[in-house]
Amino acid sequence: MPHKLAVAILNWNGKNWLEKFLPSVIQFSQKTDIYVIDNLSTDDSIEFLKHNFPTVTIISNDKNYGFAGGYNEGLKKIDADYYCLLNSDVEVTENWIDPVLELFENNSEIVAVQPKILSYDNKKFFEFAGAGGGLIDNLGYPYCRGRVFDNLEEDKGQYDDETEIFWASGCCFFIRSKDFWEQKGFDARFFAHQEEIDLCWRLINTGKKIFYTGKSTVYHVGGGTLNKQSAQKTYLNIRNNLSMMLKNLPFAKLIWLIFFRLCLDGIAGIYFGFKHGFPHLWAVVRAHFGFYAQLPGTIRLRQTHQKASFYQSKWLIFKHFL
Repeated sequence: MPHKLAVAILNWNGKNWLEKFLPSVIQFSQKTDIYVIDNLSTDDSIEFLKHNFPTVTIISNDKNYGFAGGYNEGLKKIDADYYCLLNSDVEVTENWIDPVLELFENNSEIVAVQPKILSYDNKKFFEFAGAGGGLIDNLGYPYCRGRVFDNLEEDKGQYDDETEIFWASGCCFFIRSKDFWEQKGFDARFFAHQEEIDLCWRLINTGKKIFYTGKSTVYHVGGGTLNKQSAQKTYLNIRNNLSMMLKNLPFAKLIWLIFFRLCLDGIAGIYFGFKHGFPHLWAVVRAHFGFYAQLPGTIRLRQTHQKASFYQSKWLIFKHFL
């Protein structure tokens, strides 16, 4: 490989995932440095790694910083031209790295890349977190090619292309280290969920490109830390999405869209309450207060290089709202 790639797996009490999936990473990443960044696990993950995978470098964080902060802390200790941030519950496949590096090598404007992400449990279908590349609608809601809401498409080769996308999934996230640090990494306040979308949005606002390649495939279990029915996940997704929009939207679209989204979230909270129970309704309320608590810091972090539009119209599925 002409440039150095580091595969970095964030771990928190994930011994079972490491035992199951790390062998495929080692097998198909033989010319790559592999790291496990540990968020102060309380299981025996570290001892297990030392005894069973001595070629893997362990980086130990001094506390559980979450996904965003955990990577920010751990990547400071990794010297590489490119990072691959890989979830511990991902099975990689042969030749999963080369197509990504070719994209980086052939276009200097490409700063982050995502492979095709299929479901580990049903390998004929796309997986929720990333699928065939991340997009965003004109209300700020993320979705994917191959997945809209909870509807997942069967993989029939329809996304075997290489194309520009809006965001790359954090479950298998390749990025140039230079650009990661120019943006000061993830927003650690997010803790987990949508931090990769926020980072991609910031990169797009500086004129860079995010890409997807269907020439590389990985299989993701999903929900290894927080499952889709978790009230905490509801809280993090809503709070972080609102903060992300406030940071990155052009000012002309900012006020009305944030207000509209707060109203929609209230309706969604009532729906979640009926469907999943009171904890999810309360999670929406907590998310709004969490957003308000972050307001001063979020306003300070607003980017100075705003585009006239925060998305490209070809990516939208709900164009009639604007």
